[in-house]
Amino acid sequence: MVEDSQIKAEVSPFAIREGEIKVFDGKDGYVSMNQIIHKINLGHITDIHFQILEIVNEFEFITSRQIYQLLQIKGVDLKSQDKLNKKLEQMIKTKILTRYYFHSEDGKGIYRIYCLEKMGKYLLNSRDIECKWQPTDNVKPVPLIKKRLAGNQTILAYLRKVKAFDSYTVKQELTAKKTGKVFKATGGSVKLTKNNKSISFLFEVIRREETWKDKLVEKMRLYQDFYDNFVPGDSGFTIMPQLIIVCEDEKHAAEAFKIIVTKQLEINKIRLYFTTDLRQNKETLEDTLIEFKLDEATNKYKVANVELKLLSD
Repeated sequence: MVEDSQIKAEVSPFAIREGEIKVFDGKDGYVSMNQIIHKINLGHITDIHFQILEIVNEFEFITSRQIYQLLQIKGVDLKSQDKLNKKLEQMIKTKILTRYYFHSEDGKGIYRIYCLEKMGKYLLNSRDIECKWQPTDNVKPVPLIKKRLAGNQTILAYLRKVKAFDSYTVKQELTAKKTGKVFKATGGSVKLTKNNKSISFLFEVIRREETWKDKLVEKMRLYQDFYDNFVPGDSGFTIMPQLIIVCEDEKHAAEAFKIIVTKQLEINKIRLYFTTDLRQNKETLEDTLIEFKLDEATNKYKVANVELKLLSD
């Protein structure tokens, strides 16, 4: 597998492309549970297939590369990406999983996205594994899926590259107290621990979808409510988590910051950090966060790298 640092992409694969649509690439037709049980009895479907199922269930939408990295972390060595792809193909044919790709005027996307099928849910339930999947989950629009994929990549970067990594939550729920609204950090969260001290990062992934500016304003108001009224124990956090906005690229980060400032959506209790998809490909994450600081001499904001020792040790 190509290492992150060897990827030379100039545009994030999870960025929004104009006119992009999601295209079904799974299997049509009917497969019975008896057929699947027969394959299990013959040893054609094994514990590795179930581990893949659990990963897809946890992340909802995921690429084969991300699955491969998570299996490696779990100690499952499939030797190569190709061997994983063969197992995924088996799971597609038996309708345990299904698959999509993105298509735009520029052509097909370079990767496939995997998600659950009905038979996959039945198999997980048979092992008492919670699965909230329902068929309508698979019809989610392109921007929501790409937010999830970019969030996956960010969580994986911290999991693989930060020694202080403790745990992660894919679908991190938060509560805006004034409105009583429960909302989710689109990129999930990670917990870092060192010398018995912990900090959590919340990742809010934004994409350049058609109404992204309005959605950012709405989401930041919820975050303002959450942080302004935070007390230890809220949403499971003993101390106030750090918010990081994950953007498509550097220009996108500047655009997002401008909206936050002009709409007076800054959060007084924390410093607001930004990052981008491609920054997660660096060998270490010690210089992947940025913030915008006001230069008093020019009265203009400038980009500054954020140095967090916790990310480099």
